[in-house]
Amino acid sequence: MKKYFIILLFLSASVNYAQDILSNSNKNQQSSLLGAGAISVTIGGDFIITGSFPALLTERVDQFVTRIYDQTKERVLANLSIEPQLLFKVKKQLDDYSLRDIKLKRANGEVITIDLLKFRTNGNLTNDPYLKNDDVLIFAPADLVRNFFTISGAVNKPGKFHYVDGDKLSDAIDLAQGINKAYENVDSVKIDRLSYDGEKLTSIIVPVNSDFALQRGDRIVVLAKETERKEFSVYVVGEVNMPGEIPISKENTTLKQVIEAAGGLKPTASLVNMKLFTGNIIPMLLEQQFGIKIKDNPDITELQLPDKLIKLEDLAMSRMSNMTYEDTGYFYIENRLRILNEGSAVDFTKLNDDSSQASNYIVHNGDVIIVPRKIHKVYVFGQVVNPGYINYKTGEDFRYYIRKAGGYGEYAESESDVMVIKNATKNWISPTEKKVTIEEGDYIWVPKKQLRPFNWYVGTIGNYLGIVASAATIILLLLQFKK
Repeated sequence: MKKYFIILLFLSASVNYAQDILSNSNKNQQSSLLGAGAISVTIGGDFIITGSFPALLTERVDQFVTRIYDQTKERVLANLSIEPQLLFKVKKQLDDYSLRDIKLKRANGEVITIDLLKFRTNGNLTNDPYLKNDDVLIFAPADLVRNFFTISGAVNKPGKFHYVDGDKLSDAIDLAQGINKAYENVDSVKIDRLSYDGEKLTSIIVPVNSDFALQRGDRIVVLAKETERKEFSVYVVGEVNMPGEIPISKENTTLKQVIEAAGGLKPTASLVNMKLFTGNIIPMLLEQQFGIKIKDNPDITELQLPDKLIKLEDLAMSRMSNMTYEDTGYFYIENRLRILNEGSAVDFTKLNDDSSQASNYIVHNGDVIIVPRKIHKVYVFGQVVNPGYINYKTGEDFRYYIRKAGGYGEYAESESDVMVIKNATKNWISPTEKKVTIEEGDYIWVPKKQLRPFNWYVGTIGNYLGIVASAATIILLLLQFKK
């Protein structure tokens, strides 16, 4: 029903416009055109609007068609007040016409076939002649379901085009704006052709420069080995001398070469805390969630990255904890970390050793290398009086840092529940059950007691009493049974 409604709206608006443009309301426009030497041109066939319209003697076909189309579309849309979804369909229908196989009929009987799409592609004015008085333009039906061909592969503009009788391979390549010069050794084309009943598919290989005759429904592929001359690069941010985008080869650039290309490490760089995120996940997350492009912010590590990736750090922190979690939540954490930490298992502390895994690690397009600043501190948080960074001191255990943070808070759990979270691995370790060497950048977590409300105790005691009462009843019944 909506389809017919769209058509009625469209036809009504088109007819009104055709009448309006020739009516008294447009006399000023006609007078100006007539004063400049106006002519009358008629449009017929499958176009957005049909009828006779004023044109200038100096107008070519494309200029005239574009003007009539723009004026009609503007007027139709201005007079429609419909839902957005329906409006989209109307706009699509307004654009549903073909610029190919247009017949220009002159008053003297001459008929010229015009291809405005070719004119717009190659600028050949043969397909865009000047108009004459009483010219008639007949637009061919736009049937891209049956009268079509497609072209893809090593061309500049792959697509689907209206097939016209007599089309050759050269026409298809011309409409696709020629062979893409990024490809080398392009010499052949594959044409897939279906039989009329659609049951048999034949593949034909022809030279790219041949004048091979096309048929309706042909699917053309200009054959070429995909070029690998692309914009391969990684991003290095943080404590390097020249942070930013670093060009790399497809599969042969090492991590050490990347760091050297970034000007080398600063004295403040921390190799212990260095991270490598593979693929494009970090740039994508930062751009989608925070609107930050690493490419445009080479110093992002120092300014914004820690704040923006805090959620990811939280995931890493909670991964190996002894906290209660739902299985689905845990899987979500593990899956995100799988994506983010591929490549981060490299021991970057050996980056200066030419024979090490870190030095010879092969980077890939889109990788992000984060070189943070050295942290000569340990972070103490949770149930301590003054949570925060404490200056690192070699050889001291977790108790030293808790004392420096003001000691335990009123609701802190016992010392046996304290956890050390290693900065490099994010592993949670109980320092009272296993000897732990505190290193700079580590975290010490003091959990809170599980305080329960009064109602919990009342409910628990009630449950216990209920169990005791039930047990007593069973015992009494057994005693009675024995008697």
